[in-house]
Amino acid sequence: MNRTLKEATVNNFHYASHDELKQHLHAYLMAYTFAKRLKAIKGKTPWQFILNQWTIHPEYFTINLNHFLAGLNT
Repeated sequence: MNRTLKEATVNNFHYASHDELKQHLHAYLMAYTFAKRLKAIKGKTPWQFILNQWTIHPEYFTINLNHFLAGLNT
């Protein structure tokens, strides 16, 4: 994991300050963990698992998850 982080951040970009590095690292880690497929949930990403549970048990959720999907408002 350390090598992956280094290649994605420090080795490819120049940062003027430590805060810029922290912001970019945070954005990278959020995208990485969001898109990673997990064995514990049968190879799905966390978002796919949440959407699947929402379709099976909508009463567990207080908001409509379709509002978070990008697309046209029709």
